[in-house]
Amino acid sequence: MHILVTNDDGVMAAGLLALVQAMRQVGEVSVVAPDHNWSAGGHVKTLHRPLRVQSVTLDDGTVALANDGAPSDCVAMALMGIVEEPVDLVVSGINPNANLGHDVTYSGTVTAAMEAVIAGVPGIAFSLVSPDEHPEELDYGPAAEVAQEIVSTVVRAGLEKDLLLNVNVPYLQREQMNGFMVTRQGLRVYRDRLERRVDPRGRPYYWIGGEYPTGVPDEGTDFGAVMSGYVSITPLQLDLTAHRRVDQMRDWQWPM
Repeated sequence: MHILVTNDDGVMAAGLLALVQAMRQVGEVSVVAPDHNWSAGGHVKTLHRPLRVQSVTLDDGTVALANDGAPSDCVAMALMGIVEEPVDLVVSGINPNANLGHDVTYSGTVTAAMEAVIAGVPGIAFSLVSPDEHPEELDYGPAAEVAQEIVSTVVRAGLEKDLLLNVNVPYLQREQMNGFMVTRQGLRVYRDRLERRVDPRGRPYYWIGGEYPTGVPDEGTDFGAVMSGYVSITPLQLDLTAHRRVDQMRDWQWPM
């Protein structure tokens, strides 16, 4: 089992190191990750400039490749050849914050796993549901343990090429978690606010700010699960077609 580990927080992030060490308990590991933080970068493919890769050493001595592109670039380039051995599974994370509901469209952590599925390799994204005002140094140990358990289960069950899992782990010790729950995507509630400011030359500029997002804790959803102390495992698909609307819309009076 050859596992590619990546993230969107940068190759030297503590969450990536924790995930690398956990995946070593499951199989052979290669690491390709961005050389800087790409949080909330979404699904990006860099086509307008060359991409550069350099070898770096993680804190535990692991040799990794740092890429100056986006998380999805890291995965695409790894699968296209900068990692020579064929990859069986791509895991992304561990993100220091939750990726729930509509977060998946913004998240570099999740879209790295999406890039794997596009290339025909299963992908799993891991995120830690840390407190809003969390300490600078998070404890990734329990989430790494969960990641190892989930990947081992997926490997035993059989890897499907279109398998994309979005996993959110509550910020609890492993023995405090209530278990694992397969969930559906929930409703994220954003409280963004546009702030207009003026620079020293009198020109306006803007910040998108606001309070930390919340969510609707409906039963069976990702948000509901983590709020109840469960690890949320949400299977996602890349087909965004609203299938239940297709037949209905065919009956509309479209122009000839």
